[in-house]
Amino acid sequence: MRHQKEGRKLSRTQSHRKALLRNLATALFEYERIETTLAKAKETRRVAERLITQAKRGDLHSRRLVARTVQKPAVLSKLFETIAPWYATRPGGYTRILRTRARLGDGGEMAILELVKSAEQKAAQRKALEEAEKEREKKEKEKERRR
Repeated sequence: MRHQKEGRKLSRTQSHRKALLRNLATALFEYERIETTLAKAKETRRVAERLITQAKRGDLHSRRLVARTVQKPAVLSKLFETIAPWYATRPGGYTRILRTRARLGDGGEMAILELVKSAEQKAAQRKALEEAEKEREKKEKEKERRR
């Protein structure tokens, strides 16, 4: 019997499972949205939410604890400088799981795991994308004019 045994095994050894969840959590923080199987998404959500809660503290010890899991320096700094402040006043529930489809081939249930964003964050991101697009168009026009 598996009384009081937490988490799914995901048909992997302990080290493989740990590496998988570490990589999925890092990808989630890097891209803010990933597609994976439902079981992996549910397990990754546990890891990611704990990491965000730890990152909200923002001290050196927290950074070192989170760096055990998030091993890309760029993603680690993004987590502490960008993502954690988004959730400064939120007590939990930083991620959302959306079921999408059955995977062709094996029929595995797929899901999207994404970071929850407020309306202000979405508006700011949209504005930043629009500004980047305008800047790109401006550079293209400048190149055309030089030719």
